[in-house]
Amino acid sequence: MSNLTLNGDKLLEVAAALNNPHRLRIIALLIDGGKYTSQLARDVGISRPLLVMHINRLEAAGLVSSTLELSDDGKAVRYYSLEPFEIHLNPAIIAKAAKTLTDDGDQGDGPKTDNK
Repeated sequence: MSNLTLNGDKLLEVAAALNNPHRLRIIALLIDGGKYTSQLARDVGISRPLLVMHINRLEAAGLVSSTLELSDDGKAVRYYSLEPFEIHLNPAIIAKAAKTLTDDGDQGDGPKTDNK
């Protein structure tokens, strides 16, 4: 996914995945190469379960991938790596993506106003 083509739903998924400081730190740490779960959790400074929750969001958005490997002692370990991507946004791209949204956008993000 070197250059993301974002329909409306994918744009929201990627934006939501990037909307967290831990996930931004994870991406920053993976730039120089992949890491195993424990190492990445230590480097980010969070628990392994919390790391996995954040990684799952990044994987769902297509920004990170993982593989299961066997360690020398026979244990299964998860290895995470960054998928190459570029995101280009401008008002025209957002307007085009908005036309492809599959939901009505009512996520309860704020109060509704009646503009009469």
